[in-house]
Amino acid sequence: MEEEKKTYHFGEKLRDVREKKHMTLKSVAQAAGVSESLVSQIERNKVSPAIDTLLDLANALDINLEYLFEEYTRNRPVSITHREEGRTLNEDDVVYTELSDSYSGNGENSFESYTVSIPAGSHTHRGLYGHIGKEMGLITKGRGILYHGNKSYPLVEGDSVTFSANLPHHLENTGTEPLEAIWFVTPAQKFNSN
Repeated sequence: MEEEKKTYHFGEKLRDVREKKHMTLKSVAQAAGVSESLVSQIERNKVSPAIDTLLDLANALDINLEYLFEEYTRNRPVSITHREEGRTLNEDDVVYTELSDSYSGNGENSFESYTVSIPAGSHTHRGLYGHIGKEMGLITKGRGILYHGNKSYPLVEGDSVTFSANLPHHLENTGTEPLEAIWFVTPAQKFNSN
């Protein structure tokens, strides 16, 4: 059985963005270096644009290509990680347990999620040099301090934090019980390379 070829239509999205930005066909065409007629035909899905034309139109409208392609990338399979299947990673006495398979996406779009358990008096290690990306964490048990660059931020159970990961950072347990947290990192770092 022959698989049906998928047709890509960007017209409605391009027209919607253009109208919301109160731009005319002519102004978009001039900014993209194409004819007004071509923009009109693309918006009505009468013509499928060449990739360089699509890039020029996206640039003229100041929109992200992911927005144009999102409906074609949504059909990824669902990934379920059962409680007993989460991979673990140890840094000395700190234990990371993967919550779900890292979404590898492409580069900057990848992310990972895990729990982290830090014994009293210990701290995380991998962020000590910083890395590209962002992190978000939620303290689920205990207390600690997030060191980010040359600043420190006390955190207790229920606190959450979001930060750019490019500065050196680590989480230290300052309590007498284990510190536990749920953490999200983009792009994926720890479990992506294992």
